[in-house]
Amino acid sequence: MGEYEFDVVVIGMGPGGEHVAGQLAKAGLSVAGVEQQLVGGECPYWGCVPSKMMIRAADLLTEGRRIPGMAGASAIEPDWAPVAARIRAEATDHWDDTVAADRFAAAGGTLFRGHARISGPGRVQVGADLLRASRLVIAVGTEAAVPPIPGLAGTPFWTNHQAIETERVPASLIVLGGGAIGAELAQVFSRFGAQVTVVEVAGRMLPAEEPEAGQLLAAVFGREGISVLTGLAAAGVSHDQSGFQVTLADGAQLAAQQLLVATGRKTDLAGLGVGAVGLDEMARAIEVDARMRAADGVWALGDVVGKGAFTHMSMYHAEIIIADILGRPHHQAEYHAVPRVTFTDPEVGAVGLTEAQARADGIGVRTGSSQIPSSARGWIHKAGNDGFVKLVADADRGVLVGATSAGPAGGEVLSMLTLAVHEATPVQRLREMIYAYPTFHRAVQDALGELA
Repeated sequence: MGEYEFDVVVIGMGPGGEHVAGQLAKAGLSVAGVEQQLVGGECPYWGCVPSKMMIRAADLLTEGRRIPGMAGASAIEPDWAPVAARIRAEATDHWDDTVAADRFAAAGGTLFRGHARISGPGRVQVGADLLRASRLVIAVGTEAAVPPIPGLAGTPFWTNHQAIETERVPASLIVLGGGAIGAELAQVFSRFGAQVTVVEVAGRMLPAEEPEAGQLLAAVFGREGISVLTGLAAAGVSHDQSGFQVTLADGAQLAAQQLLVATGRKTDLAGLGVGAVGLDEMARAIEVDARMRAADGVWALGDVVGKGAFTHMSMYHAEIIIADILGRPHHQAEYHAVPRVTFTDPEVGAVGLTEAQARADGIGVRTGSSQIPSSARGWIHKAGNDGFVKLVADADRGVLVGATSAGPAGGEVLSMLTLAVHEATPVQRLREMIYAYPTFHRAVQDALGELA
C-alpha cells in the first residue's frame, strides 16, 4: 500500500504497452507498467505465437496427406502431444512471464500487478496503490466477447485461451464465429482429428474480408470435412456429461464434445475508469488523434483504439507514442494501408479497403482478379493451390486502394501489395514491374491485366 510518483504510467503490458514502457524507461523516464494478467499480453501466450505453432503443425499434417499422387505414398498419424508441449516450453514458458517482467525491470521500469482504474487526471489506482504521473498510456487490449446466449454462462466452453491451453483434441467441436480466430482454430482441430462445425451469424465466413475470401475458405473447409453454417445465430446452449448441445435460430440442433466461442473481442472502458479523464466510457473504442493522444496527458494504443486488433497495429502505435512523449520527429498515424492475415490454409492476406468499402466511400472502383490454380506457380504447386489475387483500384487516381492475396503464402505475397497501397504506386508502374517467374506473386501481374 502506498503512493508512487512516475513520469509515465502504462496501463496494459501487451506487445505495444511493453514496448512503450520499456523504451521510455531506457530513455531515462521513470515508468510504471501495470498488468493484470501476463506481461507480454495476448499475443505470446494465447494469440499470434502459440496459435501459429498449432497452425504450422496442422499444415505439416496436411502436406503429408498431399503426398499421394504427387510424390509417393504417405501414412499420417496426428499427435497433439508435441504441439501442446511446444506451446508450453517454447511459446509461453508454461504461461510464466518472468522473462518479460525481468526484461522490463532491467530497462529501469517498475511493474505493478493487478487491475488498474483511472481515478483522475494523472492518477491510477492498482489495488491499494495509487500511482501518479503526468502522462498515462492506455494499452489494455481486448478480451473475448462472449454473447449472451441463453444457457451458455456457466458451461465449460472455450475461448481462444482454453483452445490454446488444451492438452487434448476433442472428438468433436462446434465453433461459434467464422472470423479469423474461429476459422484458424477450426481448421487446426479438424486436421488433428476433430469433427468440426463452424457457425457464423453473417452470410459468409471472414465477413470483414472480400466475399470471395469467405467463399474460398468455405469451399476448402467443405472438402476437408468441416461443416460451415452461415447466416445463423446460436439461440441456446446446454451442457451435460455427453458434451454441448447448441440450438440454432432456425431450430436446428448441433451436438459436440466441446464448444469454442470466437465471436469477437471487447474492451471494458467503464471498468478502466476512462471517464475520469474525460473519455466516453460507453464507446467501443478510445478516440485518438494522429499522435495517439486521447486527452491532455493521455495516449492510447492497440486494440483499444479500434483500428484493428493486431499486434503489428499496437507496435505501430507504440512507436508514435514513444516519439511524441520524447519529442522526437515521427510520421503521424495513417490507416489507408493496414495489412491483415488470416492464417488458414489457404492464407488470406488483405490490405486497405475491400471493394464494398471503397464503393461506400464514393470511390470510382475498378477491380481485377486472377486465380492461383491457373497461374504458373499454382499449376506447378498443384495439391493445395487454392487461392486468388483481387485488386481494388481507384479508377480516377489510377492507384490501388485495397487488395487480397489468398493462397499458399498469401500473407507473404501481401507484402508487395501493402507497399503499393501505402505508397499509392500508380497502377501503370505496377504493370511495368518485373515479376519473378514462376512465383505466386506473378498472380498480381495477372490481376493487374484485368484492371486495364
